[in-house]
Amino acid sequence: MRLIRSMAQPASGGPDRIASPPPAVRLLRRLSAFSAALSASPRQGGASRQNRGYRQNGAVAMEMNRERFEELVGDALDEVPEELLSLMSNVVILVEDTPPPGEELLGLYEGHALTDRGWDYSGVLPDRILIYRNPILRICDTEEDVVEEVAVTVVHEIAHHFGIDDERLHELGWG
Repeated sequence: MRLIRSMAQPASGGPDRIASPPPAVRLLRRLSAFSAALSASPRQGGASRQNRGYRQNGAVAMEMNRERFEELVGDALDEVPEELLSLMSNVVILVEDTPPPGEELLGLYEGHALTDRGWDYSGVLPDRILIYRNPILRICDTEEDVVEEVAVTVVHEIAHHFGIDDERLHELGWG
């Protein structure tokens, strides 16, 4: 597992000061900004995730080394508007080859969404966004397919960090 990007922001003021979370109004503005950005650019074309299945033989259709895949994840992050990335807090983005056994996932968000963080949110390890290389390669035929699927997966998992659920993401075409 290799760290692609970290949005971890250490609390200022030294170890004796507990960082207070932003007020609820600020969190709602963050969520609204991200939701508006997703709504403004609904995903066009291509099959939605729910309609794209894994290949029957389980083979990796597209071959790509880990270094190139990580580069594509970095490129996808570079495409997320800076004003949205700057709103992310205490989260790292990682690439792993495979999801946990028995899971068919392209990505996973582990942590506390910004909308769920309260007054007692402090002293916690960073949230994690995991992008799974092999499952994405399994459903792609070309490098262009991989670029698109990585971008969709990255946006999808970032949306979870902002508290947007799968149902809403599917409505917006980012599911």
